[in-house]
Amino acid sequence: MIIPVKTRDGGYDIIMERGALARVGELIGESGAGRLSLIVTDDGVPTQYAETVAAACRANGRAEILTLPQGEENKTIQSLTMILGKLVKLCATRKDRVIAVGGGVVGDMTGLAAALYMRGIDWINIPTTVLSQVDSSVGGKTAIDFEGVKNVVGAFYPPKMVIIDHDTLATLPKRQVANGLAEALKMSLTSDEKLFELFENEDPFTHLDEICERAIRIKKAVVEEDERESGLRRVLNFGHTIGHGIELACGGELLHGECVAIGMVALCADRIRPRLLAVLDKLGLPHEAACDPDEVLALCAHDKKAEGTAIMTVLCGWPGTFEFYLMDTEKLRRRILTVVKK
Repeated sequence: MIIPVKTRDGGYDIIMERGALARVGELIGESGAGRLSLIVTDDGVPTQYAETVAAACRANGRAEILTLPQGEENKTIQSLTMILGKLVKLCATRKDRVIAVGGGVVGDMTGLAAALYMRGIDWINIPTTVLSQVDSSVGGKTAIDFEGVKNVVGAFYPPKMVIIDHDTLATLPKRQVANGLAEALKMSLTSDEKLFELFENEDPFTHLDEICERAIRIKKAVVEEDERESGLRRVLNFGHTIGHGIELACGGELLHGECVAIGMVALCADRIRPRLLAVLDKLGLPHEAACDPDEVLALCAHDKKAEGTAIMTVLCGWPGTFEFYLMDTEKLRRRILTVVKK
C-alpha cells in the first residue's frame, strides 16, 4: 500500500506493507546508486533491521551504521552532534543521505541532522515502533529536546520516503505497543468517531494494521492542509500540552504515549471521560501521574503552544469533534490537578 503525502515542496510516499524491510533495496531503487547512506539507529532496536538496510544500500553504494543510546533522555544536542560528526567524518556530500531505523526519537534526530547538514540532504524514515508508525512517520517534524524543554529545537523537513513494515512490531513489548496506540486513540477522539468505537468494542492489539492506516490517513489530511502548524495541525496536539509537561516532570518514568493519555483525560469533556478511561484500562494506559503539578504547569508555560500568559489547548467534547481553546494558566492548573498528584 502506498499513501502519498503532499508538501509545499512536492511530497513523499509512505509505503506500508508487511515484509517491506526485507525488500528495502527494491523500494529505495536506483536512487542510492553511488551514494553514501548513513543508517542511524539505537541500541534498543534489533540490530538486524539496520544491518538489512545497510546491506541493501551497499548493493549500489556505500553504507555505514551509527548506533545511538536509546531513550527520550538521549534526544539531545549531544546525540545530534554525533550524527553530524559522523557525516563530517565520512565526508558526506549533498548527494548523500541518512536513513532512520527505529522509533520516534531516532527519526526526529535523524531528520533534524538531515535538515542541518550542508543546509539539507535527503533522508528516509523507517519507523519500527507503533508510536513512530502511527504518528511521527507523517508530517516532517524533526527535533531534539533542549534545556529541559521537549522538541523545542527543530525544523519542518519532510523525508524523501517512509517505509513501514508492521512485522517489526513483533519484537515490541505490550507496553510499547500500547504507548503507540495512545497516539492513534488521540486521533480517533478528535477526528474519527468510528475509529474510537473500534477501540471501545474490539481488541485494538489485534487490529494494528487497520489502526495504523486510519491514523496515518487522518494525520495526512491534517498535515496536507496545514503543513507548518499555523492552524488546523494544532489538533494533533490534543493531550500533548499537559502530556509533555508530565513526561519531563516524571523524568522518563512514563512513556510518551502514557503521558499523552493522561493529558487527554484532563482535556476531554466530563460526558466522554468514562468511555475514555475504559479504553485506557483496556490498553493498560494510566489515568494520572505522580509528580509535581507546579512543575508540570511551569513546563507547559515553556511549550511551543504558549501565547503570552495563555496556552492554546485542544478540547474534545465528543468523539470525532474538537475545539481550540486559549486557556489561561489558572484554568490549566486546575486541569492539571485533576490528573497529577504529588
